[in-house]
Amino acid sequence: MKGTTMKTATDNTNNLFAAAGRLLLATIFIFSALGKLAAPAATIGYIESVGLPFATLGFAIAVAVELGGGLMLVFGVKTRWVAAALAAFSIVTGLAFHNALGDQNQLIHLLKNFAMAGGLLQVAAFGAGAFSIDARISRPAIRQAA
Repeated sequence: MKGTTMKTATDNTNNLFAAAGRLLLATIFIFSALGKLAAPAATIGYIESVGLPFATLGFAIAVAVELGGGLMLVFGVKTRWVAAALAAFSIVTGLAFHNALGDQNQLIHLLKNFAMAGGLLQVAAFGAGAFSIDARISRPAIRQAA
């Protein structure tokens, strides 16, 4: 009996950590999207300054990925898929925008993007945890019994 209680306490802690981790990972994407929406011309200009084509389209895609993906991560919707997509997005944008490795600030931003991708890959590997929409959807028998 004691082992069951301990396992439940550990499971609850792990599920709280999973939810908190998703929230913390999502914040940078949500705030980045809001920043882009607050200054679209500056963002489009920055995209153009690194030589990428279709800056306006890139702006729209970035906002959709960051805001949509960030919110999906917070609520735990299609979590494994969205975490993998955000990990890829973080790596690609890091390489595209923070590739001046001689500049220590840019190197730190690149490594930050890689670290975010690492955390997101953990979410992709292990899922959202119990405090998520994914978990609610995957347990229809529990919902019907309640």
